[in-house]
Amino acid sequence: MRIIIAIDIIGGRCVRLSRGEFSTAKVYSGNPVEVARQIEDSGLKYIHLVDLDGALNKKVVNYKLLEKIASATDLEIDFGGGIRSDYDLRIAFESGAKQVTCGSIAVSDPALVLKWLEKYGAGKIILGADSKDRQIATEGWIESSGKDIITFISAYMSKGMTYTICTDIDKDGMLDGPATDLYKEIVEIPGIRLIASGGISTVDQLAELEAVGCEGAIIGKALYEGLLDLKELGKLC
Repeated sequence: MRIIIAIDIIGGRCVRLSRGEFSTAKVYSGNPVEVARQIEDSGLKYIHLVDLDGALNKKVVNYKLLEKIASATDLEIDFGGGIRSDYDLRIAFESGAKQVTCGSIAVSDPALVLKWLEKYGAGKIILGADSKDRQIATEGWIESSGKDIITFISAYMSKGMTYTICTDIDKDGMLDGPATDLYKEIVEIPGIRLIASGGISTVDQLAELEAVGCEGAIIGKALYEGLLDLKELGKLC
């Protein structure tokens, strides 16, 4: 199972939220490029770079920072936040993203996302399926789509999507364990490569997610709060 480190960006700084609420933003570093270098130096290879400014503004904002991290490291970067148009997707890839996560746009304009899937391939496009009370949330997790998470993901998998990031919003940033029971349901969807996100705070929980069948797991707040150590995580790779 891949270990993926989250770097969430507001105003050029590395932050973490609790349950997706922007009012809870806590700054952990003013230099995300240096954070990325430290991740690479530990032996880890993957980061999930989230443009929270982009999510709020409904367009990619922090692509220059993406470009700086891609130039300064050999990390494989999944970029998300604010992807709403062909231009947003193109600038993300041109700035160094290896994969791009499509969240709100996957709800509001599935035809466009499926066009991207056909053009770029299933290895490049990740479905963002973040939920609260099993309903897909959009617009930086501010709004509920009313769409059931299993039905939503299944529809995209039937169209050729494979990679899916799923965050149970109530777990995000709370450090009380991942939504393992939900992931057990999701991994039963044919063809899925599930990336778990939210609530992970121990190595044992990572082992639990691997046993469930997750392809990857995203770690954020537990690392920045010192509950997990970069070097120890690097040894797991």
